[in-house]
Amino acid sequence: MDYNNNTPVEMNVLEIRNLLKEGSIEKFREPFLDLHPNDQMQVLFELEKEERKQLYAYLEAEELAAVFQLMEYEDQFFTSIEMDDKRLAAVLNEMYADDAAEFIGKIPQAERKEALLDMMDQTEAREVREIMSYPEKTAGAVMTKEFLEIFADQRIDGVMAYLRKAGNEAESVYYLYVVGAAGELVGVVSLRDIIVSDADRIVKDVMNTQVISVDEYLDQEEAAQIIKDYDLLAAPVVTKDNKLVGIITFDDAMDVLEEEVTEDIEEISASKGSTDPSLNPFQAAAKRAPWIVLLMFLGLITANLINQYEETLEAIVVLSVFIPLIMGAAGNAGTQSLAVVVRNLATGALEKKGLFLMLRRELGTGILMGAACSVVLLGLVTLLYGNIVLAFIVAVSLLLSLSAAALIGAVFPIIINKLKIDPAVASGPFITTMNDIVGLSIYFSIATALLEYL
Repeated sequence: MDYNNNTPVEMNVLEIRNLLKEGSIEKFREPFLDLHPNDQMQVLFELEKEERKQLYAYLEAEELAAVFQLMEYEDQFFTSIEMDDKRLAAVLNEMYADDAAEFIGKIPQAERKEALLDMMDQTEAREVREIMSYPEKTAGAVMTKEFLEIFADQRIDGVMAYLRKAGNEAESVYYLYVVGAAGELVGVVSLRDIIVSDADRIVKDVMNTQVISVDEYLDQEEAAQIIKDYDLLAAPVVTKDNKLVGIITFDDAMDVLEEEVTEDIEEISASKGSTDPSLNPFQAAAKRAPWIVLLMFLGLITANLINQYEETLEAIVVLSVFIPLIMGAAGNAGTQSLAVVVRNLATGALEKKGLFLMLRRELGTGILMGAACSVVLLGLVTLLYGNIVLAFIVAVSLLLSLSAAALIGAVFPIIINKLKIDPAVASGPFITTMNDIVGLSIYFSIATALLEYL
């Protein structure tokens, strides 16, 4: 279908609103269905509640499903409560199984989940239940059941006929999966190979038996990474017996990677669970407060460290001027290394490059950054304060602090990863606090040792 995407949403809303007021289903359907489903969704959001209910009544379940499955869960939830459950079940029947499973799985009331599944078509409900039965964040939990499977002894013209009949029901038609009598995956053939092959050839002659597949219980991020690494449009999901149970499409893989990146950002910034824009200030504060309180107690360690060198500070008060500089530079360097290593762990690049090479690079980077900053500070502090020893203390402290911070930022997430914990929990604030302690220890140790020369 050709969609009209050139009209601003405001004009679409005005037109649809006027057509709804006229009350003519025929006049409403054509211009509304000419819009892309994403534009239909935007129009829907702009309508009043009664107008939305009227729109639901004017659309077929399949047409409404195309809009519903594009929504975020919060929007789906509020849309669903404006429909009766029988109508909602009809819409869910027309959605891809993975999208329906994701929505139903997030419904908080167990009774409503079961009620909706009972009202759905038995075949559709069975597929949704199967997906929901997998542990969260596994390949099975994000796969779809709408795929095309064929047999090795089929003729190409028979496959083409099957495509015309069943193609509209599949989420992806770019790959056709070849299965044996017991449902085991034996090969894959691309749509291109089917189209360019002679009609009298059989599938076995054109299929590829070297199939890149993922286990049903594989972590979703690893499955998505395989799709990305092998540049696939979809990957088959198989059991330990190699039976084909579903596929993960490229767009679902990208959704998974986006979700994982969001989680990593939340972990690194110590704001896990609070990036959702739909949260109100109280909900966001409740999710962030535990981290802030924990970091506050860690900050007391830094404060106590400064107190340990009270005599040094009393003797040379000007040393306190450079405390923020040492702490800030070390914290920033550590966070940079942390981000680099966490990203390389997530993409698998660390395994390819090697642990030693990564640590050597980060340490070398810290030393070079520290050396460059130290040279600048040596001149500036001498010029501003007229004290070469003070300049030496600050410069050397910064050099050692940046070197140590870069190494700590690289090593800590690797250790966490070895313990089978998400390396992103080595969050920026934790690394910053650790590097504050190390940086200040270096600074005050050198200052105390050279105190008599100041």
